[in-house]
Amino acid sequence: MAERSILIADQSTSFLKEISEFFKDAGYAVSTTDSAVSVVCDILKKHMPVLLLGGDFDQKIGLPHLLQVLKKCNRHLAVVMVSEEEDLPKMQTVNREGTYYHAYVP
Repeated sequence: MAERSILIADQSTSFLKEISEFFKDAGYAVSTTDSAVSVVCDILKKHMPVLLLGGDFDQKIGLPHLLQVLKKCNRHLAVVMVSEEEDLPKMQTVNREGTYYHAYVP
């Protein structure tokens, strides 16, 4: 059986640590990063099937633009947005770019 893998990208190291431990315990091979460049490289080189992306991930590149690039790298990539953001127009724009699911941080 192939090992399930997930890439977790967020600026918060505490969030990365907590959520990566959860997925490791669930049997996933977990990679974490706080860099947009690293996300693109991991999607291209490691062919990660799932990306768990923090809503305030990178202030240098907007989330819609990042999602456009990622979807061009892997059109089958499942992107799960995790954010505290409740700005509906912004979230609709991000969702149009190809997020699979949007989860709110409790």
